[in-house]
Amino acid sequence: MKKISIMTPCYNEQGNVEELYLRVKDVCSQLTNYEYEHIFIDNASTDRTVEQLRYIAQKDPNVTVIVNARNFGPIRSGYYGLLQCYGDLVIPIVADLQDPPEMILDFVKKWEEGYRVVKAVKTPMKEGFFFYYARQIYYWLIDNLADIKISKNFTGFGLYDQSVLEILRQINDPYPYFRGLIEELGFESYTFQYQQRQRTRGISSYNFFRYFEEAMLGITSHSRVPLRVATVAGFTMSLLSLLIAIGYLVAKLLFWQSFPVGTAPIMVGFFFLASVQLFFIGVIGEYIGLMHMRILKRPLVVERERINFPKNNI
Repeated sequence: MKKISIMTPCYNEQGNVEELYLRVKDVCSQLTNYEYEHIFIDNASTDRTVEQLRYIAQKDPNVTVIVNARNFGPIRSGYYGLLQCYGDLVIPIVADLQDPPEMILDFVKKWEEGYRVVKAVKTPMKEGFFFYYARQIYYWLIDNLADIKISKNFTGFGLYDQSVLEILRQINDPYPYFRGLIEELGFESYTFQYQQRQRTRGISSYNFFRYFEEAMLGITSHSRVPLRVATVAGFTMSLLSLLIAIGYLVAKLLFWQSFPVGTAPIMVGFFFLASVQLFFIGVIGEYIGLMHMRILKRPLVVERERINFPKNNI
C-alpha cells in the first residue's frame, strides 16, 4: 500500500490539534488503498499542546510527535517537519484549521493522475486594510523582482511527491524559503483554489515582523535585482549630484552678487543622500544576514524528544 505522510507544524494550538487530528483521520479513512501517518512537530509550545499530542499519540499508532528544544520559528520548524516525512506523498497542513483537511482527497486524486506537486492557492479573504495592501504590494514586488514565478497566495498547503522531498534534502538549506524552492524545482503542478477559513480558536503567532521576515527571505533568496538597483541608483545619484554641483558653480560665477548659495539646498541634499544610503545599506544587510545564516550551517531545529516513533527512527 502507498503511504501518505500528513505533517502539521504547531505552536500553542491546544484548542485545535485534537479536532485537526480527528478530521484528518476521518478523511484518510476514506482512502482505503492507502495507509497514513500524521506527524506533528511542536515548536516548544508554552500551553498544553504537547500534553494533548502525547495523549493522542498514545491511543493512535498513526500519530507521531516531534518536540523542538526551543522555538526555532515557523520557517525552520515547518521545513524540518517536512524533511522527516517519508511517505510516498507528503501533505503539510497547519494546526489552526484555516486550511480544510477535506481537500486531501482532491490532492490524492491529482497525484494519482501523475502530478508530483499539487498546490492549494487561497482566494483573497477579508482582512485588515494594512495587511491586505501590504500583501498585494509584496506579491507585486516579488513578481517583478524574483528570478522565478511565485504563486500568489500560496502558503505551502498542498501535496508533494517523495521525489520532491528527496531533492529538498539534497539542497540542505539551513534557512529555506519553501515556496520559492518548490517553484525553483520546476515540477509540473496542479493548482486548486480554496477559501481559507477564519481562525476560531487561539491566537496566531504571526505578526508584522514575521511577515516582513518571510517577505525579505523570499526576495533575497530568489533575486539580485535590489543589489543591482542599489548600484544603478548610486551611479545615477553620483552623476546627478555632480551635474547639480557644476550648475551651482556656473550660476555662482555668472551671478556672484545676486545668486546666494544658501544652506537649505545643502541640507536637503545631504539628508536625501543619507536616507538613500541607509536604505540600500539595509538591503545589502539583508543579503549579508542571509549569507551569514547559510554559512554557519546550523541545524534547522534541535529536537527535545520524539513521541511514538519506531525505535529505529529515534
